[in-house]
Amino acid sequence: MAIHGYHGQYLRIDLTRRSFEPVPIPTDVLQRFIGGSGLGTWLMLRETRGIPDPLAPESPLTFVFSPLVGSPLTTSAKFAVVTKSPLTNRLNDSLSSSRFAIAGKRTGFDAIVITGAASRPTALLIEPDKVEFRDADALWGLTCPDAQSAFHKATGSRFQVAVIGPAGERLVRFATVSNENRHAGRGGAGAVMGAKRLKAVAVRGDRTTSWAHPSELTQYSRDLSRRSLGEGTAKYREVGTISNLVTFNRLGTLPTRNFQDNVFENASALSPESLAGAREHTRESCAACTIGCEHIFHDPGGNSGVRLEYENLFALGPLCGVSDSQVVFQASRLCDELGIDVISAGATIAFAMECNEKGMIDESGLDFGNGAGLLEALGAIGRNEGIGKLLALGTRAASKEIGQGSEEFAPHVKGLEIPGYEPRALQAMALGFAVGSRGADHNRSGAYQIDFSDRFDRLNATEEIVEPVIETENEAALMDSLILCRFLRGVFDDRLAAMAEMLHLVTGNNVSSADLVQIAERIVTAKKLFNIRQGWNPSEDTLPERFLTTGLSSGPGAGTMMDRQTLRDLIARYNTVRGWSDEGWIPDEQIARYQLADFAG
Repeated sequence: MAIHGYHGQYLRIDLTRRSFEPVPIPTDVLQRFIGGSGLGTWLMLRETRGIPDPLAPESPLTFVFSPLVGSPLTTSAKFAVVTKSPLTNRLNDSLSSSRFAIAGKRTGFDAIVITGAASRPTALLIEPDKVEFRDADALWGLTCPDAQSAFHKATGSRFQVAVIGPAGERLVRFATVSNENRHAGRGGAGAVMGAKRLKAVAVRGDRTTSWAHPSELTQYSRDLSRRSLGEGTAKYREVGTISNLVTFNRLGTLPTRNFQDNVFENASALSPESLAGAREHTRESCAACTIGCEHIFHDPGGNSGVRLEYENLFALGPLCGVSDSQVVFQASRLCDELGIDVISAGATIAFAMECNEKGMIDESGLDFGNGAGLLEALGAIGRNEGIGKLLALGTRAASKEIGQGSEEFAPHVKGLEIPGYEPRALQAMALGFAVGSRGADHNRSGAYQIDFSDRFDRLNATEEIVEPVIETENEAALMDSLILCRFLRGVFDDRLAAMAEMLHLVTGNNVSSADLVQIAERIVTAKKLFNIRQGWNPSEDTLPERFLTTGLSSGPGAGTMMDRQTLRDLIARYNTVRGWSDEGWIPDEQIARYQLADFAG
């Protein structure tokens, strides 16, 4: 029998054979990997045979829930989509919040693993003890919002559904999986889904899990909800994350014009005050969330609102040299409709703009600051035609095709485009990007917390930052496995103790903070092991040449670069503190200690 909070099984679906079966999950696996990204990594190790192309039928697409889903704990209605990324050829774990998580777990499974490929566009309707393979020709080609609407029109409101848009169907390498206009975004899970000719995954059920200490959990949840409305999250309720843009600009950490600059002269045009003054906006919350950080902006045309956050503002604004808020607004909507990650989309277009500026390609209108060119490029990516066919590959693959030295300024790590944190001005973050199993990602490493603290010099990294960087990565691995929202960090006095308490109240497991650290280390090591099995080598743990040879253009850190030898030393120190070799290989004894030997061959 499964422990509290779990069903103790996952559902394996084969689209080629149109078959499905429940598969037991050992109790010790649930205890060692928790759920979400952690359990997803274990499933990917178990279900991946050989070294498949991420878009091959045999490459698994995994939807993973957690023990906290369905509980009264705020921000717990989240799920992970875990795949091998078509951008990086490495492990990719994307997270999203919505009622899909709650309905998915109520099917009676802790995860859904999908392999194979359908012979025609297909929608999966998953219920307890039942999977329907439904024809989805009528949905194929529809945008994400239209596909969701059409699906619900056909089935009523019985199911919660995750879909892909035209970008996923056309195998854009940074296509997303969309649900309730939210996205499991980075790394291209939508392309993996599209390669399987899977337009939609719909879930519903009535299976619930028990809680070990229900009355105490209810009281704890009430207290946590109350604290989530306090000062620690006030910023996100009032203005969301969009205020980061002007703050980063003031600090000289705002990526601008494909990281050629780190200060954007027109940042004020994209400030919260400017955006709020230009159009009406409302505030919303994810399912089962009391924080309410989402700010939805509406245009005068009466169209559905657009969720504006720092990520789409920076990537579709300063990174491309665009200051017109209406263009950023339209570009964000287009990304939502097509189903593409805003960070990779903006970074790839900004990279192409610099290539055009340098004469490496010849594309009329693809210039920094040209809003019409930005919108046209996004449309071309979604259609996977013209210049969009090249850009749909992402910056790493596009730079290899363009050549001419463009690889030196293609803004990615391991193929995943760098988010809105300038590595030369945030050097703890630079280390987090370089060693990240997913590539350059600010959610898998919270190292920017170190840079923005007063403990270290963010412009001059030393080995003193390594252990704090590892601590933030461990914390992220735990939050992504439980799964909890990052914004709860400001609520907890002792984050590890709080996570241990929540896990105990739901599952009954008596775990200490030290136990959680070991679980986090196991998950991080398992991710690294998956990548090693898929061909990782130490040369991947680095930054683009630009950051190692060219100083910041302006701001408080003008002239600063990430010293090459310093980065190498930091990476070596990171690896040894992790218990790996200097280069990052995992010793046999650590594989045995974390009970990963079955996956090491």
